This record gives sequence, C-alpha cells and structure tokens, in this order.
Amino acid sequence: MLTLRINGESRQLDAVACVADLVVALGLSGKRVALEKNGEIVPRSQYPKVGLADGDELEIVVAVGGG
Repeated sequence: MLTLRINGESRQLDAVACVADLVVALGLSGKRVALEKNGEIVPRSQYPKVGLADGDELEIVVAVGGG
C-alpha cells in the first residue's frame, strides 16, 4: 500500500505501481488529465513508465469542456 499526497490530500492506495495505474484507480481513464509528480509535469506518453513511491506528491487537473 502506498501513501500518496494527491492535490494536497493524503490517500492510501493498493496496486498502483505507476502513474498509469493511478489514473485507472482514480477513475480518470479516457479523460483529459494534466499530472504533476513531485513538481514535474509527467507527459501522458510516460504514464506507464513513471513509477510511484511512498510519499510522492501529485497534482492532478482534469480538463472540463464547456461554453
């Protein structure tokens, strides 16, 4: 189990080894997401390659369309 800080809130998650797993676990698959890990933006193409560790800090923003 990992303890991550997501958008300023501490969360404990199972079975999240990489950023791609986190996006799925949070129900954000298929949505337009911008993600920052420990102060660095993670390109979507790198989500499966960027691992997560206990104590990582993430900021996640979901794009919302409208008019």
